[in-house]
Amino acid sequence: MFAANGSSCPGYLAPAEGGGPGVLVIQEYWGLVPHIRDVCDRFAAAGFTALAPDLYRGEETTEPDEAGKLMMNLNLAQAGKDISSAIDFLLETPETTGDQVGVVGFCMGGALSLLAATIRPDAVGADVTFYGVVPWLDPQPDWSAIRAPIRGHFASEDTFFTRDKAMAFEQQLKDLGKDVHFTMHEGADHAFFNDTRPEVYEAEAASEAWDDTLAFFRANLGG
Repeated sequence: MFAANGSSCPGYLAPAEGGGPGVLVIQEYWGLVPHIRDVCDRFAAAGFTALAPDLYRGEETTEPDEAGKLMMNLNLAQAGKDISSAIDFLLETPETTGDQVGVVGFCMGGALSLLAATIRPDAVGADVTFYGVVPWLDPQPDWSAIRAPIRGHFASEDTFFTRDKAMAFEQQLKDLGKDVHFTMHEGADHAFFNDTRPEVYEAEAASEAWDDTLAFFRANLGG
């Protein structure tokens, strides 16, 4: 639990042994499910202190229709405050080193990871979005506020956030002068990183994206 908006927000903290740079991990629309906790553990094993805030406050599902309802019912203003509070908590955690954090998110969380960079440009030092469905954010954030370098991992077969949409959004950020690069993983589908979903998981693309993310965070956050 960490303080958020005058109350508290649950989350999953995986501290690096001996300490390390902080990474905020933002959930898919399923909730704070075991896969997201496992991602935090993987970051910790790689030398980062990872925190995943539970934006649904304990609700999770394996049913797409229910997950869609949870996402659409998420109060974006509240989520932004929770994310900001989570960043503060992560920076104050003894096992976190440095004065900036990395943020990574998946699907819904990919969009929210970019939102985090707009609302906390002072504290977000590197940002990674995995197939983030940005048009879901309404109204659109002030992308000009971003200071952090951004990397994105997208899938050529994704029907939610298509190649054309990903490339158009990358260009929009470049036109604003942002340090951004999106990688398109050919033959992969939406959620290719989620190894609990064999129908979409692509081991090679997932491995490439993971290695790139670790290298990107190490280059910008240390560790």
